[in-house]
Amino acid sequence: MLHSACKGFRISWELLVSALRAFGWFRVIPLCLVLLFGLISFGYTSAPSLLLRPFYPLEYQDYISKASAQYSVDPYLVAAVIECESNWNSDAESYRGAQGLMQLMPDTASDMVRLGLVDGSEYDPEDLSDAETNIMFGCAYLRYLIDYFNGSTDYAIAAYNAGLSNVEEWASAATALHNAITFPETQAYLIRVKNAHKRYQELYAGTFEGM
Repeated sequence: MLHSACKGFRISWELLVSALRAFGWFRVIPLCLVLLFGLISFGYTSAPSLLLRPFYPLEYQDYISKASAQYSVDPYLVAAVIECESNWNSDAESYRGAQGLMQLMPDTASDMVRLGLVDGSEYDPEDLSDAETNIMFGCAYLRYLIDYFNGSTDYAIAAYNAGLSNVEEWASAATALHNAITFPETQAYLIRVKNAHKRYQELYAGTFEGM
């Protein structure tokens, strides 16, 4: 009985192979496998991007591109600051009075005009709820901080949160910045912005090229 079953299986297999050969499936199957593995590979590499982009949206690309180019600031850093400061809410206002996408104080914006970094006749420091205006002042301020701390992005990010005087004090300590920071909020802020910066670089690579 077992012999008959095996013989029947062999005959069935031979018939299946003959049918596949007749229809050319031996040429199609390898192609199907290549396509299948290609789809699996695409899904594996794209899944992180598809899953994470809703948590790291990117808006106002034209404004970010224009302002970051004008002040030579990394546009992905600008996006990271916006994400951490306001979560892309142009109407956001803190209890301290910081306004807009990049949560700028009106006095800080006025300082950028006074220092000649922003043209006050074109961008009103009192109109920080306007997305383009806010991003322009925010990029100018980031450039000012980066230059103030001799090109250190980390010190600039910390100062954006805690203010110049505090970071100057921390900078004088004989230790790394993250160890010198005495404000837990600023420690967390520095980590958040740096992580968001990396995410935006990964998720939107090439977005600002040629803009």
